[in-house]
Amino acid sequence: MTHIELTVNGAKQSGEVEPRLLLIHYLREHLGLRAANVGCDTTSCGACTVLLDGKSVKSCTVLAVQADGHAVTTAEGLATDAGLHPVQAAFRQNHGLQCGFCTPGMVMAAVGLLAENPHPTEAEVRTGLEGNFCRCTGYHNIVRAVLAAAQAQAQAEQEQAETAEVRA
Repeated sequence: MTHIELTVNGAKQSGEVEPRLLLIHYLREHLGLRAANVGCDTTSCGACTVLLDGKSVKSCTVLAVQADGHAVTTAEGLATDAGLHPVQAAFRQNHGLQCGFCTPGMVMAAVGLLAENPHPTEAEVRTGLEGNFCRCTGYHNIVRAVLAAAQAQAQAEQEQAETAEVRA
């Protein structure tokens, strides 16, 4: 057994794990976080996507011991008391889901994509979400949701800058 300490959704976590335990299983079985789904265990589907130090990763190919000392964010950690994360809100408003199985992974991949590229084109969104599969939607509403989230985030940043400018 190996001792690990990490931050998950802003809370410090620690425990003893087998060195070969996958991060997805640590999140689901040890911490009870169920948003990230086990889909394929081969990095093919993206249902298990989480953020590791702000970058989207497929948690079925990351060992829990590799996350030691790092920050992990799951879909459960996105919303705040103020409401849904802009990507979550955009998925809801743009009907970016059907059965919901892929949705947490898609949302996390989109959050990671927008962190790296806050103003993507439709083609960049489609490329950025490659490796995250949805068997229900045809991706059109998912892409629309990511573009809407990018626009909402840009508008919020502009409003914050204008408010700061007025206060200065």
